[in-house]
Amino acid sequence: MHTIRLLPLETASGPANMAADEAMLHSAAESGVATLRWYQWSEPTLSLGYFQPASDRFADPRLATLAWVRRATGGSALVHHHEITYALALPPSLDWQPRGESWACRVHHAISAALASLGAKTRAVVCGEERKLGPVLCFFHQTPGDLLADSRKVVGSAQRKQKGALLQHGGILLARSEFAPDLPGIRELTGVTLSPTTLSETITQRLAETFHWQITPGNWTAAEQILKQKFHTERYTHPHWNEKR
Repeated sequence: MHTIRLLPLETASGPANMAADEAMLHSAAESGVATLRWYQWSEPTLSLGYFQPASDRFADPRLATLAWVRRATGGSALVHHHEITYALALPPSLDWQPRGESWACRVHHAISAALASLGAKTRAVVCGEERKLGPVLCFFHQTPGDLLADSRKVVGSAQRKQKGALLQHGGILLARSEFAPDLPGIRELTGVTLSPTTLSETITQRLAETFHWQITPGNWTAAEQILKQKFHTERYTHPHWNEKR
């Protein structure tokens, strides 16, 4: 049975959240520490994919008003407002490698089952159903493994690898944001209002049951706190990172 460290649910700025996720990846790669983290954003924030042009944030006047940060993962932009985000960091050991499906699909299946237990029915996009319903924003792009509620995307994830370790993080859209009014959330699509605490606890339990993980509450180490500050200062709040494309 694998052991996963579960960090406390927290609310932080975009740069702080991205720095924390990268510190998790570093610990997985260098120290073999597997970590699960749930978090929210202290203000409505636009996160751009690593390869996305910074100019994309001006594609919509509503997006241009938001605080923004560039992720270390690929994909398109997300509006982090009425949502909850997860991050999972897994070490490079072969024991952690998925057999068959990718980690994105495996985690999404567990999230879908947890949502169903709370009354919100979703299903995964399958190959051949890919659709792009709009520019710039990730939740207009429906790709295999994404979760849909009533044909609209409500869960999507992105990945980054480092020295064989994996960071996967993704957003669960709880409700519509006035900054992206064309993207309904779980509340509008299913009639179910979910609290971040209840949802994160339910999904965590489902992940433990599905993958036979021992998920144990823990905290950041002193070394990780230093890394978080380093990444925060040198990358996610710095123009050379955010405006690099």
